[in-house]
Amino acid sequence: MQPDHLSTFLAIVEEGSLNRAALRRQLSQPTLTRQVQALEQLIGGRLFDRGPGGMQLTAAGHVLAHHAPVLLESLDHALAETRRSALGQGGPLRIGYLLSAAQTYLDPALLALRRAHPEVAVQLVELSPGEQIAALRRGELEVALVGQEGGVLGREYYTRILATYPAVAVLPADHPLAGEKNFALAMLRDALFVACPDAQMPGRNEWVAAQCRRAGFRPRFGPVAESLSHLLSLVVSTPAVCLAPAFVRHPPHPGVRFVDLADARATWSLLVVWHRGRASASLKQFLAALADASQAGAAVPPP
Repeated sequence: MQPDHLSTFLAIVEEGSLNRAALRRQLSQPTLTRQVQALEQLIGGRLFDRGPGGMQLTAAGHVLAHHAPVLLESLDHALAETRRSALGQGGPLRIGYLLSAAQTYLDPALLALRRAHPEVAVQLVELSPGEQIAALRRGELEVALVGQEGGVLGREYYTRILATYPAVAVLPADHPLAGEKNFALAMLRDALFVACPDAQMPGRNEWVAAQCRRAGFRPRFGPVAESLSHLLSLVVSTPAVCLAPAFVRHPPHPGVRFVDLADARATWSLLVVWHRGRASASLKQFLAALADASQAGAAVPPP
């Protein structure tokens, strides 16, 4: 279906006359008639009946008259957005992030973006890792700052490591190891670990299991946490412990102790993930600013 044919059809509907519609569209009447016939052939029925009062819509014509304006408006919007993309421009830059992990990188990157592209509207959306992944796949985000859970997107999207944090043990304040400066992860071989649902934090349990296997044991998982705050509350209220990236120790949490691990290979990565294809100028600027923040050594705040 050609947009010009739809425009001709609507002109006839509004004018009620082939002659007036031809003048409005600056087409010859035979050309206008051929466009209507092409539409009717595509639809498989007549759109107009010619009567004493002019061109009258058939039942099929009424249906098309109802939908045609929406179709043309949607097409115009799609073409305009496509042109902006082809020119390296874009609409709002929608950024998903984990507040606790991304703050250090977001602030300088957004400042640089605002200086370079003050016209760009930025939408910040705080989401769990699982929610960010789902939003990327639905096209609701252009870019996401997500934990290493984002590694599952490596075949679908571009991914880049922004930072690698040491893992820490998260213990209840009365745990026998809570007063240690650091200890080997193997000391937790008999502990019960808080689990995380894949819908919210995909791959987090596998990450914990991998660190424990490297330390020589298989972890036992117990209570399930729906979020970071819930995870910390479970550590306080149950006999379970967990592993987490070091940034979670700030700010302090009542009833919880964060203890460094002597296992140098126990680490967690913060990733930036974005769609494959030609990136808008604003997205390129944002990604470059994130890379600058990473190279500047923005790291875990000191304890």
